Amino acid sequence: MSLSQEAFGVLSEKFARFMGTPGFIIGMTIFVAVWLAWNTFMPREQQFDPRETNYTLLTLILSLQASYAAPLILLAQNRQADRDRVGLEQDRSRDERNLADTEFLTREVASLRLALREQATRDFVRSELRDLLGELEERALIRPFDANANAPAPKHPPTD
Repeated sequence: MSLSQEAFGVLSEKFARFMGTPGFIIGMTIFVAVWLAWNTFMPREQQFDPRETNYTLLTLILSLQASYAAPLILLAQNRQADRDRVGLEQDRSRDERNLADTEFLTREVASLRLALREQATRDFVRSELRDLLGELEERALIRPFDANANAPAPKHPPTD
């Protein structure tokens, strides 16, 4: 059976996740407690890892488990670190694009503001026309407008 590096990495991640679950910890605790109880309280003939030998078999089994678990957990952590690194790189790239877009929009808004300041508004044109009309009336170049009669008022003689 040949496992690819990716498949082995996926298995190690599943194993590492399983070892971090409460179910695994409770199961392991029950296993060790039963092992110790069996080899402590059962008759000597039925004990397979007696207390007198300091539970050598249990120690070997737990050491073997730890010797496999540690590298598998490290492998899973390395894979997670690689995924985090790729995610951070993608976030950084997205942030740079967002910053460029924001700067572009800021420049566009600024140019629109400048263009609007230079553009004559309706109220500005009306006020300029009123001022011009008033100035022409003062110089007697045109007759003043009588708003009540809807007709021009009589012409005033020039005062020059």
